[in-house]
Amino acid sequence: MLPVSLCLDFGNTNWKGALFQGDRMAEKFMFSQNAILDDLTRVVTIYNPEKIILASVVNHDRSIEELLAKHATLFVLNSYDFRLPFLNAYGSPETLGHDRLALVAALSKFYPGEDSLVISVGSCVTYNFLAKNNAFRGGAISPGLEMRLRSMSDFTQKLPLISREGHVSLLGYDTETSLRSGAVMGIASEIDGMIERYEGQYGKINAVLTGGDGPFFESRLKSKIFADSNFLFKGLYAILEIQK
Repeated sequence: MLPVSLCLDFGNTNWKGALFQGDRMAEKFMFSQNAILDDLTRVVTIYNPEKIILASVVNHDRSIEELLAKHATLFVLNSYDFRLPFLNAYGSPETLGHDRLALVAALSKFYPGEDSLVISVGSCVTYNFLAKNNAFRGGAISPGLEMRLRSMSDFTQKLPLISREGHVSLLGYDTETSLRSGAVMGIASEIDGMIERYEGQYGKINAVLTGGDGPFFESRLKSKIFADSNFLFKGLYAILEIQK
Protein backbone atom coordinates (compact mmCIF):
# COMPACT_ATOMS: atom_id res chain seq x y z
CA MET A 1 0.00 0.00 0.00
CA LEU A 2 1.29 3.44 -0.92
CA PRO A 3 2.36 5.71 1.97
CA VAL A 4 -0.07 8.47 2.90
CA SER A 5 1.12 12.05 3.47
CA LEU A 6 -0.81 15.14 4.54
CA CYS A 7 0.17 18.63 3.36
CA LEU A 8 -1.32 21.62 5.20
CA ASP A 9 -1.42 25.23 4.04
CA PHE A 10 -2.55 27.87 6.55
CA GLY A 11 -2.94 31.08 4.56
CA ASN A 12 -4.16 34.56 5.38
CA THR A 13 -7.68 33.76 4.18
CA ASN A 14 -8.09 29.99 3.92
CA TRP A 15 -6.70 26.98 5.80
CA LYS A 16 -6.47 24.02 3.44
CA GLY A 17 -5.04 20.53 3.20
CA ALA A 18 -4.24 17.89 0.61
CA LEU A 19 -3.75 14.16 1.03
CA PHE A 20 -1.17 12.34 -1.08
CA GLN A 21 -1.03 8.59 -1.70
CA GLY A 22 2.48 8.05 -2.97
CA ASP A 23 3.05 11.07 -5.20
CA ARG A 24 -0.60 11.32 -6.31
CA MET A 25 -2.86 13.92 -4.74
CA ALA A 26 -5.96 12.00 -3.66
CA GLU A 27 -8.06 14.41 -1.56
CA LYS A 28 -8.34 18.12 -0.77
CA PHE A 29 -9.79 19.69 2.36
CA MET A 30 -10.95 23.12 3.46
CA PHE A 31 -10.79 23.62 7.22
CA SER A 32 -12.79 25.84 9.53
CA GLN A 33 -10.41 27.99 11.56
CA ASN A 34 -12.91 27.97 14.43
CA ALA A 35 -13.04 24.17 14.48
CA ILE A 36 -9.54 23.38 13.26
CA LEU A 37 -8.70 20.81 15.95
CA ASP A 38 -11.88 18.85 15.30
CA ASP A 39 -11.35 18.99 11.53
CA LEU A 40 -7.74 17.84 11.75
CA THR A 41 -8.57 15.08 14.22
CA ARG A 42 -11.15 13.73 11.81
CA VAL A 43 -8.74 13.78 8.86
CA VAL A 44 -5.78 12.14 10.62
CA THR A 45 -8.04 9.52 12.22
CA ILE A 46 -9.67 8.53 8.94
CA TYR A 47 -6.60 8.59 6.69
CA ASN A 48 -3.79 7.83 9.17
CA PRO A 49 -0.96 9.70 7.38
CA GLU A 50 2.65 8.68 8.02
CA LYS A 51 4.06 12.18 7.47
CA ILE A 52 2.58 15.66 7.74
CA ILE A 53 4.03 18.97 6.56
CA LEU A 54 2.60 22.27 7.75
CA ALA A 55 3.22 25.59 5.99
CA SER A 56 1.72 28.59 7.74
CA VAL A 57 1.94 32.31 7.05
CA VAL A 58 -0.20 33.14 10.10
CA ASN A 59 0.09 32.63 13.84
CA HIS A 60 -1.68 29.47 14.94
CA ASP A 61 -2.25 27.79 18.29
CA ARG A 62 0.51 25.47 19.47
CA SER A 63 -2.09 22.78 20.18
CA ILE A 64 -2.43 22.22 16.43
CA GLU A 65 1.16 21.06 16.11
CA GLU A 66 0.87 18.99 19.28
CA LEU A 67 -2.17 17.20 17.86
CA LEU A 68 -0.52 16.48 14.52
CA ALA A 69 2.71 15.25 16.11
CA LYS A 70 0.76 12.64 18.08
CA HIS A 71 -0.52 11.05 14.87
CA ALA A 72 2.40 11.26 12.43
CA THR A 73 5.91 12.51 11.84
CA LEU A 74 5.39 16.27 11.66
CA PHE A 75 7.49 18.77 9.72
CA VAL A 76 6.75 22.46 10.28
CA LEU A 77 8.17 24.33 7.32
CA ASN A 78 10.60 27.18 7.90
CA SER A 79 12.90 29.06 5.57
CA TYR A 80 16.26 28.95 7.35
CA ASP A 81 17.20 25.39 8.40
CA PHE A 82 14.94 23.18 6.29
CA ARG A 83 16.09 20.79 3.59
CA LEU A 84 14.86 22.25 0.29
CA PRO A 85 15.04 20.96 -3.32
CA PHE A 86 16.57 24.26 -4.49
CA LEU A 87 19.19 26.78 -3.37
CA ASN A 88 17.52 29.44 -1.23
CA ALA A 89 19.54 32.59 -1.89
CA TYR A 90 16.82 34.99 -0.71
CA GLY A 91 18.30 37.98 1.07
CA SER A 92 16.12 37.72 4.21
CA PRO A 93 15.12 34.05 4.58
CA GLU A 94 13.68 34.68 8.03
CA THR A 95 10.93 36.83 6.46
CA LEU A 96 10.22 34.59 3.46
CA GLY A 97 6.66 33.27 3.37
CA HIS A 98 6.41 29.51 3.60
CA ASP A 99 3.89 29.51 0.77
CA ARG A 100 6.54 30.99 -1.50
CA LEU A 101 8.99 28.26 -0.51
CA ALA A 102 6.47 25.61 -1.52
CA LEU A 103 5.74 27.29 -4.85
CA VAL A 104 9.43 27.45 -5.72
CA ALA A 105 9.86 23.81 -4.70
CA ALA A 106 7.18 22.90 -7.24
CA LEU A 107 9.04 24.84 -9.94
CA SER A 108 12.21 22.93 -9.06
CA LYS A 109 10.42 19.61 -9.39
CA PHE A 110 8.43 20.21 -12.57
CA TYR A 111 10.81 22.53 -14.48
CA PRO A 112 14.34 21.42 -13.55
CA GLY A 113 17.14 23.31 -15.27
CA GLU A 114 14.79 25.95 -16.72
CA ASP A 115 14.12 29.60 -15.90
CA SER A 116 10.63 29.60 -14.37
CA LEU A 117 8.23 32.03 -12.73
CA VAL A 118 5.27 31.09 -10.52
CA ILE A 119 2.64 33.74 -9.89
CA SER A 120 0.24 33.24 -7.00
CA VAL A 121 -2.84 35.46 -6.85
CA GLY A 122 -4.45 35.59 -3.42
CA SER A 123 -4.45 38.12 -0.59
CA CYS A 124 -1.31 39.38 -2.32
CA VAL A 125 0.11 38.67 -5.75
CA THR A 126 3.53 37.05 -5.44
CA TYR A 127 6.06 36.55 -8.22
CA ASN A 128 8.69 33.89 -7.50
CA PHE A 129 11.50 33.25 -9.97
CA LEU A 130 13.67 30.13 -10.03
CA ALA A 131 16.74 30.39 -12.26
CA LYS A 132 17.91 27.55 -14.46
CA ASN A 133 20.76 26.89 -11.98
CA ASN A 134 18.08 26.00 -9.36
CA ALA A 135 18.70 29.16 -7.31
CA PHE A 136 15.89 31.24 -5.85
CA ARG A 137 16.71 34.87 -5.15
CA GLY A 138 13.24 36.36 -4.94
CA GLY A 139 10.64 38.09 -7.07
CA ALA A 140 7.96 40.62 -6.18
CA ILE A 141 4.87 41.13 -4.03
CA SER A 142 1.92 43.40 -4.78
CA PRO A 143 -1.64 43.83 -3.42
CA GLY A 144 -4.26 41.25 -4.33
CA LEU A 145 -7.76 41.98 -5.61
CA GLU A 146 -9.56 42.37 -2.28
CA MET A 147 -6.72 44.49 -0.90
CA ARG A 148 -6.90 46.84 -3.87
CA LEU A 149 -10.65 47.24 -3.66
CA ARG A 150 -10.55 47.81 0.10
CA SER A 151 -7.64 50.25 0.02
CA MET A 152 -9.37 52.53 -2.47
CA SER A 153 -12.25 52.85 -0.01
CA ASP A 154 -10.17 52.97 3.17
CA PHE A 155 -7.81 55.69 1.96
CA THR A 156 -10.41 58.00 0.43
CA GLN A 157 -13.50 59.71 1.81
CA LYS A 158 -15.94 59.19 -1.03
CA LEU A 159 -15.00 56.04 -2.92
CA PRO A 160 -17.21 53.11 -1.86
CA LEU A 161 -16.14 49.59 -0.96
CA ILE A 162 -17.45 47.47 -3.82
CA SER A 163 -17.81 43.75 -4.37
CA ARG A 164 -15.47 41.94 -6.70
CA GLU A 165 -18.55 40.30 -8.20
CA GLY A 166 -20.12 42.19 -11.07
CA HIS A 167 -19.46 43.40 -14.56
CA VAL A 168 -15.82 43.94 -15.50
CA SER A 169 -15.06 46.02 -18.55
CA LEU A 170 -12.03 47.91 -19.74
CA LEU A 171 -14.10 51.09 -19.85
CA GLY A 172 -15.84 51.58 -16.51
CA TYR A 173 -19.14 53.35 -17.06
CA ASP A 174 -19.77 54.42 -13.44
CA THR A 175 -17.80 54.59 -10.18
CA GLU A 176 -18.40 50.95 -9.25
CA THR A 177 -17.35 49.54 -12.62
CA SER A 178 -14.42 51.97 -12.80
CA LEU A 179 -13.11 50.72 -9.45
CA ARG A 180 -13.59 47.11 -10.48
CA SER A 181 -11.95 47.71 -13.85
CA GLY A 182 -8.97 49.36 -12.21
CA ALA A 183 -8.47 46.52 -9.73
CA VAL A 184 -9.11 43.57 -12.05
CA MET A 185 -7.60 44.92 -15.24
CA GLY A 186 -4.74 46.36 -13.21
CA ILE A 187 -3.75 42.96 -11.85
CA ALA A 188 -4.15 41.27 -15.24
CA SER A 189 -2.01 43.92 -16.93
CA GLU A 190 0.54 43.73 -14.13
CA ILE A 191 0.90 39.96 -14.54
CA ASP A 192 1.24 40.24 -18.32
CA GLY A 193 3.75 43.06 -17.90
CA MET A 194 5.84 41.18 -15.33
CA ILE A 195 6.04 38.09 -17.54
CA GLU A 196 7.13 40.32 -20.43
CA ARG A 197 9.82 41.93 -18.28
CA TYR A 198 11.18 38.59 -17.06
CA GLU A 199 11.32 37.28 -20.61
CA GLY A 200 13.02 40.48 -21.69
CA GLN A 201 15.79 39.81 -19.17
CA TYR A 202 16.01 36.01 -19.18
CA GLY A 203 14.58 34.94 -22.52
CA LYS A 204 11.82 32.35 -22.75
CA ILE A 205 10.56 31.26 -19.32
CA ASN A 206 7.96 28.89 -17.93
CA ALA A 207 5.11 30.83 -16.29
CA VAL A 208 2.71 29.20 -13.84
CA LEU A 209 -0.45 30.80 -12.43
CA THR A 210 -1.88 29.60 -9.13
CA GLY A 211 -3.50 30.86 -5.92
CA GLY A 212 -7.10 31.24 -4.79
CA ASP A 213 -7.81 33.93 -7.41
CA GLY A 214 -5.81 32.22 -10.15
CA PRO A 215 -8.90 30.84 -11.94
CA PHE A 216 -10.51 34.29 -11.86
CA PHE A 217 -7.58 35.80 -13.79
CA GLU A 218 -6.59 32.92 -16.07
CA SER A 219 -8.89 33.94 -18.93
CA ARG A 220 -8.03 37.63 -18.52
CA LEU A 221 -4.34 37.27 -19.35
CA LYS A 222 -2.72 37.77 -22.74
CA SER A 223 0.41 35.82 -21.82
CA LYS A 224 0.81 32.11 -22.42
CA ILE A 225 0.66 30.66 -18.94
CA PHE A 226 0.08 27.27 -17.29
CA ALA A 227 -2.59 27.35 -14.58
CA ASP A 228 -2.47 24.88 -11.68
CA SER A 229 -4.56 25.51 -8.57
CA ASN A 230 -2.75 22.69 -6.73
CA PHE A 231 0.79 23.91 -7.38
CA LEU A 232 1.46 24.87 -3.76
CA PHE A 233 0.42 21.45 -2.48
CA LYS A 234 2.62 19.77 -5.06
CA GLY A 235 5.50 21.90 -3.81
CA LEU A 236 4.83 20.99 -0.20
CA TYR A 237 4.91 17.33 -1.14
CA ALA A 238 8.17 17.86 -3.06
CA ILE A 239 9.69 19.32 0.13
CA LEU A 240 8.26 16.53 2.29
CA GLU A 241 9.74 13.89 -0.02
CA ILE A 242 13.33 14.88 0.80
CA GLN A 243 12.98 15.22 4.58
CA LYS A 244 14.63 12.60 6.76
